[in-house]
Amino acid sequence: MPMYSGHAPVRLDGSYGEGGGQILRTAVSLSCVTGRPVEITNIRRGRPRPGLQPQHLTAVKAAAIISRASVEGAELSSTSLWFSPGKVRGGDYVFDVAEKKGSAGSVSLVIQTVLLPLCMAHGPSRMTVLGGTHVPWSPSFHYLKHVFLPMLSRLGVKAEIEIEKWGWYPLGGGEVTVRVIPGKGIEPVIIDKRGRLVRTSGVSAVSNLSMHIAERQKSEALTLLRRRGIDASIEVVLAPSQGKGSFLFLSAESENITAGFDGLGALGKRTERVAEEAVGEFFSYLDSDAALDPHLADQLVHYLALAPERSEFTVSRVTKHLLTNIWVVKQFVAVDIRLHGMEGEAGRVEVTP
Repeated sequence: MPMYSGHAPVRLDGSYGEGGGQILRTAVSLSCVTGRPVEITNIRRGRPRPGLQPQHLTAVKAAAIISRASVEGAELSSTSLWFSPGKVRGGDYVFDVAEKKGSAGSVSLVIQTVLLPLCMAHGPSRMTVLGGTHVPWSPSFHYLKHVFLPMLSRLGVKAEIEIEKWGWYPLGGGEVTVRVIPGKGIEPVIIDKRGRLVRTSGVSAVSNLSMHIAERQKSEALTLLRRRGIDASIEVVLAPSQGKGSFLFLSAESENITAGFDGLGALGKRTERVAEEAVGEFFSYLDSDAALDPHLADQLVHYLALAPERSEFTVSRVTKHLLTNIWVVKQFVAVDIRLHGMEGEAGRVEVTP
């Protein structure tokens, strides 16, 4: 594994680049993997509510539990954190985003924080995460299941995810279970072409709302897709949840990669707008020649930094999240990461240990 020698601490300015929770999540994840302590200051300094919010605090505490870490600053609204990990151990874990404060914070972001360390633990793991499963500004459960984890399986990561209850903003209350079986390490990958579009499918879901809303979301999505000559199958789902919400997810399976796009309902938002958002993102992806959708790129780079050989991928749009994650990774791992392309445009990423 291409790491710096020793356990010299890493010090990060949490306001760098994207300046959100991603710096925190990637930092504590790589801290667990490399054994290097990390100190983060100015956590989410530029956000309307700076510092650690429930989902960030849960992610830190989850990483601390699996690694038996020594932690300072793990409190709500804290803008600084010291995290010094021990040895990561597999096991049976339960993490609740609303444990300290009622929240629909994202379960997906908690999962992504601890998944990489658990992939390298001694022994399998089962974790149950409670909170928001389909909420703004985070990957949905469906994105993890149909895009993120299938991609990781190509890197040698063995993980499965299932949903018991859906969690919407603002109530949360969702429940997701993840099972992880450690492998022999991360394998490199080269994906520069996505290939021919093979299949487009999706889900149109509602909880505690009229099924007519789900049908309208589906109908609008199919209409927009047919205008471009794309046939799709979209399942209508009545999702079990304590809250109300609507959601549409599209999975675009090409010969070499699967991409995912979704739209999320909100109070006062036109039902058709939910479909328009998902389909619009899909079309933007199709208009590029790149393999990865914009969200998968930043979620993948810290895995590839731990592979023993060179990896390469193309992405349909370079995001600030990707730029920020590359910066964080370089603070922990001795790796050369080269990005060809400007923010907002298609790009190519080369990761060489």
